[in-house]
Amino acid sequence: MTSQGFRLVWPWLCIALAVALGSALIPFVNVELFVIGLALQRPDIGWALIAGVVATGHVVGKLFYYYAARGNIRLPKFLHRKPRVMTERRLRWELRTKRIRAWVAWLREKCEAHPHWMFGTYSVSAVAGLPPFMGMTVLAGLVKMKVSAFLSAGIIGRFVRFSLLAASPAVFHGWFH
Repeated sequence: MTSQGFRLVWPWLCIALAVALGSALIPFVNVELFVIGLALQRPDIGWALIAGVVATGHVVGKLFYYYAARGNIRLPKFLHRKPRVMTERRLRWELRTKRIRAWVAWLREKCEAHPHWMFGTYSVSAVAGLPPFMGMTVLAGLVKMKVSAFLSAGIIGRFVRFSLLAASPAVFHGWFH
């Protein structure tokens, strides 16, 4: 890439990084749609470059949730749970979610007992999005997964995911033309 070409591309890469960070912190921002849109609008930016920038930004943004789950970041007072009066409605909700909470407790226990299992599950989640990547990020922090494992599995998995998305417009264009 020439210096002139790089001058035209770097603002888009900065925007991609910002969107990836924002998407990591605010789950309602859809970085996948942004990646596809950027690849469609700017085919001069390589799919690997887009995927690398977005994957790095997304995983770095998820570090906030990871460290918060580990207890390294003290959350503001308004984000802390307040003691609640047990109403009948609240009691019914507690009973309905008992199995889900038991499953999460079981999963956390298994992940703490088998760190390689957590690494594998987190890696699959980084690529496929199932189990949800946000939940796996928090679980990785709760079980105190190594930061190096968290970053490497997350960035590699997210790179694969975003590479497939960034390359998809060119693939479909080749099929239909």
